Amino acid sequence: MGTLKQNALKLRLLETAFNTNAEITVTHPIDPLAVSHIFVIAARARAAVAIPSVFFSLHSLFFSLSFRRTQSLHGPSPVTTFGPKACMLQIPQAVMHIQDPASQRLTWNKPPQSVLVIKKIQDASLLQPFKELCVFLTKVKNMIVYVEKKVLEDPAISGDENFGAITKNFCTFREDLDDISNLVDFIICLGGDGTLLYASSLFQESVPPVMAFHLGSLGFLTPFKFETYQSQVTQVIEGNAAIVLRSRLKVRVFKENWEKKARVDDMGIILTNGDVDCGRKVAQYQVLNEVVVDRGPSSYLSNVDLFLDGHLITTVQGDGVIVSTPTGSTAYAVAAGASMIHPNVPAIMITPICPHSLSFRPIVVPAGVELKIMLSCDARNTAWVSFDGRKRQEICHGDSITITTSCFPVPSICFRDPVNDWFESLAQCLHWNVRKKQNYISSEDEDTS
Repeated sequence: MGTLKQNALKLRLLETAFNTNAEITVTHPIDPLAVSHIFVIAARARAAVAIPSVFFSLHSLFFSLSFRRTQSLHGPSPVTTFGPKACMLQIPQAVMHIQDPASQRLTWNKPPQSVLVIKKIQDASLLQPFKELCVFLTKVKNMIVYVEKKVLEDPAISGDENFGAITKNFCTFREDLDDISNLVDFIICLGGDGTLLYASSLFQESVPPVMAFHLGSLGFLTPFKFETYQSQVTQVIEGNAAIVLRSRLKVRVFKENWEKKARVDDMGIILTNGDVDCGRKVAQYQVLNEVVVDRGPSSYLSNVDLFLDGHLITTVQGDGVIVSTPTGSTAYAVAAGASMIHPNVPAIMITPICPHSLSFRPIVVPAGVELKIMLSCDARNTAWVSFDGRKRQEICHGDSITITTSCFPVPSICFRDPVNDWFESLAQCLHWNVRKKQNYISSEDEDTS
């Protein structure tokens, strides 16, 4: 009986190994009957169908298992059987197959031919890098270069006769007027984190891969150094680069559109002024960092209701609330006391701004939920909302903001890989956990103390 229990335990280990995608090494011969049961377990794990447990009488089963996980940013697949009789209800339509973030690498269906170069406006220190990069892209790589029209209107660029011959071949566009979503193969940003946020705002659906050079002040999202731009750009054009998919928020703002109209009687006499509902205005935004709802210029506390999947979860009373992506967790949210989350973690962060409550802590919710923010019915003032620091507008009674995770992330090209780049930015930009090290105490010093 003891042998049966041992065999059952070892087979359970094998089942766990298959369910967690662990690598199995068998160093001793196994009874063929046990092997057949192992294949049944493997088939069961693949098909995710519960099969009654079967005990086999094995005479000499002596083997050892060696488990080794390959590098992965996904957690192990959870076992879907619980105890001897319970199992997860299988819904094939709800199964998601997402590629492991550790294996996400850039590739091209066809060689890239066009590139959008985004430069911080009115920054004299970027003129020379911008010109060098554009000459390299057009003359050496034979790329079609897109730039924003107002960039070429800079007197320092338009007045350069030598560079003027290059700019004649540029394609220009105007923000909010020209659609370049299907014209650009990839993007190069010159500046700080704001240039990457601006690049994201230009594409309301699919975003081309973004290569960001650190030429600004902070540079948390810009891992590349410009000194070696030629070799780095060449690697990207050849499709030799890792990428991190930075999730965005899909935000819809519903605004009540009320018009003041005078009501008159049959004699043409004005009776009273009334409100007439003329419908609802809807605006949509793609947000890379955060949505901020605050009290604006009012001296009163903001008073907004926060709904999750249609259920009221809390009322925010304070200076406001931040709803951010994992990428935005290292921006405004971290300054308000939130945790820093790696961009590959699927989540949405909710962080209060100076809440008038000692127990209101930042929370993290699943990426698949829908959030809704509205003014409370008894709010003393309106609120204001901004999206990545732009498009700031007033929110009045009856208006609402819905927030979900967008299906259009920003594919940000990595310098090395998603993990190393993130911790490098934490150390270099935010000086995470930097302190003077404690002095070592020898055994002799402990004896004398």
